Amino acid sequence: MEFKDVIRKRYSCRKYSDKEVEAEKLAAVLEAGRLAPTAKNLQEQRIYVLQSDEALAKIDSVTPCRFGAPIVIAVAFDKNYVYTYPGGMKNSGDEDATIVATHMILAAADEGLGSCWLNRFDPQQTAELLGLPENEELVMLMDIGYAADDAAPSRMHDNRKDISETVRYL
Repeated sequence: MEFKDVIRKRYSCRKYSDKEVEAEKLAAVLEAGRLAPTAKNLQEQRIYVLQSDEALAKIDSVTPCRFGAPIVIAVAFDKNYVYTYPGGMKNSGDEDATIVATHMILAAADEGLGSCWLNRFDPQQTAELLGLPENEELVMLMDIGYAADDAAPSRMHDNRKDISETVRYL
């Protein structure tokens, strides 16, 4: 699929089939995250693939927004290994983890998989529940799997503001 088709057709999948995700497709998604750019190439992302019944039950306990996907990918970053912006008020952790996650979301679509960025959870509570090291900050959870036959984008999916409302030339 061409990239422009991937970004047009990808949607937040909220219903998954029981079909197992092939190891090579999961590997392609994870590789896309590995190849994502990070500030100063620090690669501070930490990726957790949650697929055991126990791990998925933990995610179910912290969010109502896991939609039955067979895999949840948790994206965190090492707080001790980030680029700090001049002025010391911001660092690259969140942005790098987000770039990595976005690469994986788009790679999933390219592999024919559905995904959904899950953001209705307490990151600190979830990190503790998963046993993440204290130096890591959890940024996002992502459902990943095959969309159910009757899955569809939300009714709001194609509602986009005109580019003139979101882009300014200076």
